[in-house]
Amino acid sequence: MNLRDLHYLVALAEHRHFGHAAEACFVSQPTLSTQIKKLEDELGVALVERTPRKVLLTEVGREIADRAREVLNEVEQIRAVARRTRDPESGTVRLGIFPTLGPYLLPHSVPMVREAFPKLELLLVEEKTETIVRLLREGKLDAGILALPLHEDSLHVEYLFEEPFVLAVPQSHHLAHKQGQLKLADLSHESLLLLEDGHCLRDQALEVCHLAGAGERNGFRATSLETLRQMVSAEVGITLLPTLAVKPPVAPSGNLHLIEFKHPAPSRRLAMVWRKSSAMHGFLLKLAAVFKRLPPELLDPRSVTATPAPSVVAPRTKAAKSTRAARSGDA
Repeated sequence: MNLRDLHYLVALAEHRHFGHAAEACFVSQPTLSTQIKKLEDELGVALVERTPRKVLLTEVGREIADRAREVLNEVEQIRAVARRTRDPESGTVRLGIFPTLGPYLLPHSVPMVREAFPKLELLLVEEKTETIVRLLREGKLDAGILALPLHEDSLHVEYLFEEPFVLAVPQSHHLAHKQGQLKLADLSHESLLLLEDGHCLRDQALEVCHLAGAGERNGFRATSLETLRQMVSAEVGITLLPTLAVKPPVAPSGNLHLIEFKHPAPSRRLAMVWRKSSAMHGFLLKLAAVFKRLPPELLDPRSVTATPAPSVVAPRTKAAKSTRAARSGDA
């Protein structure tokens, strides 16, 4: 038994196909199949069930593949220790981040990371929270930036910052004309546009709806924050947006009025997480410290909600129209 054979088995467990697993391992299919058979002979158990269309792992095969994955992760940790010893601030960090945060946080934070660690290679993976947690467990990511709370005992959680929400309404909505900051009670009986299942922001927005006595707009669930923004502009409904998602370099949307909530505003708490067993723990603490240095004004909704509510334009009278027409004729 060697690490290469364990790598083949893990690849087969993930792809459930000899050809695809061989391609992922950069070997021929006969080579991978032969090594799996040798591993079965050595262990004296069947690891896979070979069917015409796909490969299924036996129960013992799944258990051994899980343990093989842990072994390979530990080997990678050994290599990481050696790399960090040679140069603590170089190498590669695979960082996971979820879609409703990545496009809005990274333009501000990546330049800060480059300045702090010029030799660091930051590989970014954008996935939903559930997938990021799984990839962390499997050792395919070194760290992730996720929303709290996070119920995962195997992960170290390093709190970063709190991001308030603002309410986005079309200019014609009655709340666009409300004076002062918004209270949660002002949302009672309102129906909000929300994201589809699987987005942590959906769960956070549902919690706000529950506290405010609001509901979800039936018949529509967005796949992204940009879709929500466009639907509000099109006067389909109203929604909650994180503050970073309405800050430059994000371009302002037409027919969109943003309203700040009265303190304490609904918000989400962000943290950087990694495996407690990670050999990169010391360096990841330094990396998290960079993300914590986000300028405070980026998390302040006042700069985007300070625009006055649209005024109601009175219909023009016939006399006014006649006066303008006369002046036009004089000209």
